[in-house]
Amino acid sequence: MLKVNAKSHGLLLLLVWIGLLLMSGCATLNTDLPAFNTNFRTGAYTEAGSLAAQKAGQTAPPPACIPETKNLLWALQAGAAKRACGEYDQSTAFFDASENAIKDYNETGILGNAGATMGSILINDTVLGYPPEEYDGIMVNTYKALNFWAQGNIDNARVEFLRALERQTRAKERFAKQIAKEKEALAKKQREADEKRQRQLAAATTPQERRAIKNSPRLDFNKAVRNPEIDRIMGQRYSNLNEFEAYPDFINPVTTYLAGLFFSIHGEYNKAADLLKETYGMVKKNGYVAADFKQVEDILDGKSKPKNLVWVIFENGTGPEKEEVRVDLPIFLFTNQVKYTGLAFPKLKTHAQAYPYLTVENNGKELGKTQLLADMDRVIQTEFKKDLPGIITKAVISALLKTYAQYEAQKEFGDLGGIIGGVYQLVTTSADVRIWTALPKNFQVARVVRPENGMLRIVAPGAEPMDVQLPETRFSVIYVKIPQKGTKPVYEILKT
Repeated sequence: MLKVNAKSHGLLLLLVWIGLLLMSGCATLNTDLPAFNTNFRTGAYTEAGSLAAQKAGQTAPPPACIPETKNLLWALQAGAAKRACGEYDQSTAFFDASENAIKDYNETGILGNAGATMGSILINDTVLGYPPEEYDGIMVNTYKALNFWAQGNIDNARVEFLRALERQTRAKERFAKQIAKEKEALAKKQREADEKRQRQLAAATTPQERRAIKNSPRLDFNKAVRNPEIDRIMGQRYSNLNEFEAYPDFINPVTTYLAGLFFSIHGEYNKAADLLKETYGMVKKNGYVAADFKQVEDILDGKSKPKNLVWVIFENGTGPEKEEVRVDLPIFLFTNQVKYTGLAFPKLKTHAQAYPYLTVENNGKELGKTQLLADMDRVIQTEFKKDLPGIITKAVISALLKTYAQYEAQKEFGDLGGIIGGVYQLVTTSADVRIWTALPKNFQVARVVRPENGMLRIVAPGAEPMDVQLPETRFSVIYVKIPQKGTKPVYEILKT
């Protein structure tokens, strides 16, 4: 019969409590996020926005909004849902809160808080706040620009487009700093482990104690990270990451294009030319982008004047989710004297687009079809691929420390200690699958000459058409959103 002393009994209670706490938090996320996704994708934007606003920390009824948030992910979701409702002030407020949270994260960094970092390694990353991706920040400023553009606030729209472009420029520098911090943290952890071992050797009073310490497994983080078995598993699980064509580092074509279009419409042709040229370099198959770029160049050269045009921007489908990939087989990082060793990683799961294109018509005549402008799956996959080495490194370090603790518990308390350590490691081995799910799968664009009667019909294949009365302006931009096939479209006309 197993005997449980007070020390091991206290350890058991602590680990069980932590496990239950973690499972409770995961259950909440696993319930709320699917509910939001279902509402958002079926066009129930009010319900999605209310749920996200509550989770982000909004306590006052509309139109009041939070000036800041401690839950960045839900603030992002709320901003997108409120925008889809046409509640631009609330949407911008949530995006403001998101921008402030991203700024705080970039200034302190995930590695800036040693206690929080250690907690994430000894438990998992979900104990930390949502770590924003570079594309999150870029899309926050892009959506804020679109909100202001829809409201006719051209000055603030210009400011937000410039901020989005600046984020793209500085993203590579921030990412390089993050990688350097991660390497520094790994080296520091190795030094701490080696120094602890040396202190133990120095404190040993007998040859037997010194021999036992020398024969005990050594924590070697670099060797664990370079484990060929882990490389083999990662090669199998993430083989699809090499199947797509990446965009340039942290550049989102939709942001670059929309900024170029905005500056073109408002007569800032030099800025527009640079941005449209950059966009054309990324999407050379899009004839509309090529036509926009050529027109701006011709205007600058004095060869032509602006035409009366209409652009249809199509926000199509929903972007990827993350799902967990678990490896619950014994991968012995340094010893086989443990009950369980496991790893968990996130993996992207993509969704089908809502429709392959939209047709733009007038009086039964087709004027054009939307063409791909920016593939958000590619944007997200490009950054995920850059993040993956750091994700793997952190997961392996976490597994190594938990396995070592399990080994020590087995040695100290026997099989009961090993079982407790193994159960703790099993429960706390979890991938961070948080991601901004309200982003689209892709953006498309069409460009047509404004019809004389000012009427356009926009049709998705097999869906009810949308009849749009254009404003009495030289240029019009119609922004259409359809997150899922069969969902009723919503559209807005940006005020030019």
